[in-house]
Amino acid sequence: MIEEKVILVNEKDEPIGLMPKMEAHQKALLHRAFSVFVMNKKGETMLQQRAKDKYHSPLLWTNTCCSHQREGESNITAGKRRLMEEMGFTTDLKELFHFMYKAPFDNGLTEHEFDHVMVGYFEEEPNINPEEVADWKWMHPEDIKNDIMENPNEYTAWFKIIFERFYDHLMQNTPS
Repeated sequence: MIEEKVILVNEKDEPIGLMPKMEAHQKALLHRAFSVFVMNKKGETMLQQRAKDKYHSPLLWTNTCCSHQREGESNITAGKRRLMEEMGFTTDLKELFHFMYKAPFDNGLTEHEFDHVMVGYFEEEPNINPEEVADWKWMHPEDIKNDIMENPNEYTAWFKIIFERFYDHLMQNTPS
């Protein structure tokens, strides 16, 4: 199997090369990524628990799906592809914002990403891929916020960063 490559970028999100994913994480090089948040009409956000065999952050809760764009792939196309691969469904997505972050892990790898955050809407149950996802659930943003404060070690590093920035948008989409 050919190792997935990531798109190395500068701080303006301009591509500067390709590198195998593991090497980029070992060297902590800035690369393009995306994070998808799926919500329902009740204002809940679909969270996933990462599979136990993931190379970092196993069994931690995070946003609906996330990954890396492939060369020549738009952010939206990449988000839809990975949503199908991880959660077994697709929906229209809209890009909301992007940001950079750097998060080292205990296993010597580091996520250093230029992350594009997208939102979509879905009302049904996902058909999760057990190689990628251990579990899933719908949660209201206020409950997520409280749970992150009480149990921060149960969530991925990037999710906690994004959630803080994304919280107002989630609350605006929660029915009163």
